[in-house]
Amino acid sequence: MRSFQRAVGVAAAFGLTRLMAGLLYGVSAIDPLTFATVAAILLVVALAACYIPAWRAMRVDPIVVMRQD
Repeated sequence: MRSFQRAVGVAAAFGLTRLMAGLLYGVSAIDPLTFATVAAILLVVALAACYIPAWRAMRVDPIVVMRQD
């Protein structure tokens, strides 16, 4: 199922490149470097969105949190 979802996502991305090519200057319709860069940026943002709250939660003493409930 995941491979089907990925295939649909890639097909939709390539389909939307025609629209985006008119809006972006100097980027071809199918530019692998741009796709890889956007995917890497989204991955970093997603990891930061998960890591920062988890890091803050790890710094709290569990006994203190349990007593507040």
